[in-house]
Amino acid sequence: MSSANSTKDHDKIKSWIEKHDGKPAIVKGTEDDGDGAGLLRVKFSNDDDLEEVEWQEFFSTFDESDLSFLYQDDKDSRFFKFVKGH
Repeated sequence: MSSANSTKDHDKIKSWIEKHDGKPAIVKGTEDDGDGAGLLRVKFSNDDDLEEVEWQEFFSTFDESDLSFLYQDDKDSRFFKFVKGH
């Protein structure tokens, strides 16, 4: 297992998600009165609990929530995690 990297760079995050056939998403029902996207996730399949969002909305919430993206560079690994700060 390779070690995890951390980034706040939007281009790196988008590239990693797309390289792993994912799409930006939120958990349905976690939006906060229309001001934010809700709990961020990556949608890899037809998961009914996740709702796809536009990249702009995804990264706006990412920045407002002061998150970092932890991930592995291993092409076969889909390990990722959103963490506060970092």
